[in-house]
Amino acid sequence: MNKKIAVIPGDGIGPEVTNQSVKVLDAVAKRFGHQFDYRYAVMGAIAIDQTGNPLPDATIDTCLQSDAILFGAIGDPKYDNNPAATVRPEQGLLKLRKVLQLYANIRPIDTYKALQHMSPLKAKQLENVDFVIFRELTGGIYFGKKELRADGTIAIDECTYSTEEIERISHLAFQYAQKRKKKLTLVDKANVLETSRLWRKVVQQLSSNYPDVSVDYMFVDNAAMQIILNPAQFDVVLTENMFGDIISDEASVLSGSLGLLPSASVGNTVALFEPIHGSYPQAAGKDIANPLGSILSAAMLLDHFGLQQEAVAVRKAVEWTLLNGFVSKDIDPINNYSTTAIGDLIADHIERNTDTEIGTNTSLNKSTII
Repeated sequence: MNKKIAVIPGDGIGPEVTNQSVKVLDAVAKRFGHQFDYRYAVMGAIAIDQTGNPLPDATIDTCLQSDAILFGAIGDPKYDNNPAATVRPEQGLLKLRKVLQLYANIRPIDTYKALQHMSPLKAKQLENVDFVIFRELTGGIYFGKKELRADGTIAIDECTYSTEEIERISHLAFQYAQKRKKKLTLVDKANVLETSRLWRKVVQQLSSNYPDVSVDYMFVDNAAMQIILNPAQFDVVLTENMFGDIISDEASVLSGSLGLLPSASVGNTVALFEPIHGSYPQAAGKDIANPLGSILSAAMLLDHFGLQQEAVAVRKAVEWTLLNGFVSKDIDPINNYSTTAIGDLIADHIERNTDTEIGTNTSLNKSTII
């Protein structure tokens, strides 16, 4: 298979973790006989610095001419700490989602037995936790009309949804549920918000097309509580943009580290794959960031290409590093391995197809504090 992949490393730790994903994809290509053609582009703070635009037209063209997009992270303190900034890195990602019509963000929430001690929940509550969040990505309050009154004392953010916007992601969520445990939970605030009432009405109407999927409805405040009290009850969670932003980040801590979870954004054109963590500028350039979220995003990219065996090989290699303690500083602050070393270990595991030894060309670059 020959595929073109747009690579947008972004800001902060984005380039470091994305480099490991490319390394892993190269190992997959070598073992399974594929060819991946990488096309690099800029977005975010680095794009503002270089062009004055968080999403240059050249980056959009590169994405449209590719079969998938591998993305790192965006964000920079000089913009985060300046509320008066009119151009921000995040505008690039929002615009890219809109231009490419990436209307569905898919975030699998998995836990690992080797890391249960890292989770804020007790091990018993983590048993059988395996669910996925479908977050609508191009509508709602993030894309609604925004207004700040002239005297600066009143701000308005408009939340708007159409039936069409709700239907297209709902169909995807229902179809995904059919392949899993056949349960879908709509998270909304229908007791207060008109947009949520429309969500509930549309999902109720669509549910008749998927009689094998059971549907329940949960207010977002209760859902936030239930994710902590009983996360194993969920299978496929469907929700609007802002609610999805919040509860997916909440759910991400179940695994023990924000650096572990991947995501996919899909829609009408090319799909985008990214870890859910931010740019973590404090760690940039130190080779200490956790690359697993990015590497597992690359596994989702392989799934998107129909390369399930290859994706399984990547996930198996990730599991192997966790079971054997080859982890980054966020997981073990005393005995840890560098970003580069973890990428090398996973790539080597994939190429050699063995978990019995470490290749002689792998540099462990281990940090031990006594």
